[in-house]
Amino acid sequence: MSGIFGVVSRDDCTQDLFYGTDYHSHLGTQFAGLAVWANELTRKIHDIKGAQFKSKFYEDYKKMPGNKGIGVISARDEQPICINSKFGPFAIVTNGFIDNAQELTEQLYKEGQSFSEVADGSANFTELVAKLIIRGKTIIDGIEDMFSKIDGSCSLLLLAKDGIYAARDRYGYTPLIVGQRGKDWAVTTETSAFNNLGFKIVKYLGPGEIILINEKGMQSKRKGRRINQVCAFLWIYTGFPASSYEGITVEVVRERCGMFLAKNDNVKKDIVSGVPDSGTTHAVGYAMESKTPFRRALVKYTPGFDRSYTPPSQETRDLIARMKLIAIQEIIKGKRIVICDDSIVRGTQFKNYTIQKLLECGAKEIHLRIACPPLMFPCKFNYSTRSLYELAARRAIKAIEDREVKDVSVYLKENSPQYKKMVDWITKDLGVTTLKYQRLEDMIKAIGLAKEKLCLYCWTGRHP
Repeated sequence: MSGIFGVVSRDDCTQDLFYGTDYHSHLGTQFAGLAVWANELTRKIHDIKGAQFKSKFYEDYKKMPGNKGIGVISARDEQPICINSKFGPFAIVTNGFIDNAQELTEQLYKEGQSFSEVADGSANFTELVAKLIIRGKTIIDGIEDMFSKIDGSCSLLLLAKDGIYAARDRYGYTPLIVGQRGKDWAVTTETSAFNNLGFKIVKYLGPGEIILINEKGMQSKRKGRRINQVCAFLWIYTGFPASSYEGITVEVVRERCGMFLAKNDNVKKDIVSGVPDSGTTHAVGYAMESKTPFRRALVKYTPGFDRSYTPPSQETRDLIARMKLIAIQEIIKGKRIVICDDSIVRGTQFKNYTIQKLLECGAKEIHLRIACPPLMFPCKFNYSTRSLYELAARRAIKAIEDREVKDVSVYLKENSPQYKKMVDWITKDLGVTTLKYQRLEDMIKAIGLAKEKLCLYCWTGRHP
């Protein structure tokens, strides 16, 4: 997942743009960029692999004056993309994943289009979106036409002479929220970017909704659709604790997830701990409900370490997992520990690093509690897991059945013998004493939205 931020100010916007974009650093690890409009577009892009956004852009933003700008922390492609078009020059940033990108790219090639941003033979998603938009009669028409052609999701900010166009993807999978500070306006993926900048939330964009913000304020360009299935994983893992989506705060949901885990558990334990960062609040909720001491058995070295889930290569993910967490032996030794975390994606980091560190420090028992159900399907709407059999649950099913299984519906039923076999296999593979996942219905209750308003694809395989 990427994070995008835009701001329009009566004065120079670049300090707000710099910090507003930086507050999305937990969402991407590959590239970051800023684009500002003064008398013309100026743009800066940096590779942020192994580096922090602030260190790369601290000097740049001071040399990019202007009253409106957009920024991005990107999980995949170099952004923003700048285009000279029949609409005039514009810059664009996106958040999402286009499942039929190759098909659309080939179609545009046949029509005579060319792409300047190509890596490993694949077109840059953001450039592809820009090329689809400029086929429309207007910017609004182009955005709607692009929405109709892509499979997957795309939320975007488009910076032009007349302001910033903000469009949320048509199923509402990824969020966009508008804020106001006096006569200044901003739009963001994460509402936590507003807190210290003084912006107040005035609108959560609806699915497919398009607005324009400029010196005149906020103008509605297209109303949102009724279909809304926002990604549930935002609350479980991806989102920042202080952010809210659809008016529901991440930190509160994670506490409730931990409480539900504790209500359905009767294991004997001495302490409760979490895997930093997102697992910590799940553990707080578990400790509150179970009336068991919360202790920090694992601590994260510095906030400068990337999330180990987001980098695209397994080698990078393993290095981050090994280096960022430090176990505290005096808290762990001889203890029966409940360890809470948001999810088990591939399971390799748990098995090779987290659990190993706890065992080496003398943990008596390790009871792993996961705040969501087993992940069964690679995400089709954002850039995260791409391969079916990188998922721990799928590897378990393949080992149990001794073959690749297409229909896994029986393994989705939490009371089925097959589900129990799958969880038992993962338990043994990870080397923990016990393992329990959150029940789907409890996760939905913890979030607090109706089931039909959530995207649950990675757990159920059902499309919005």
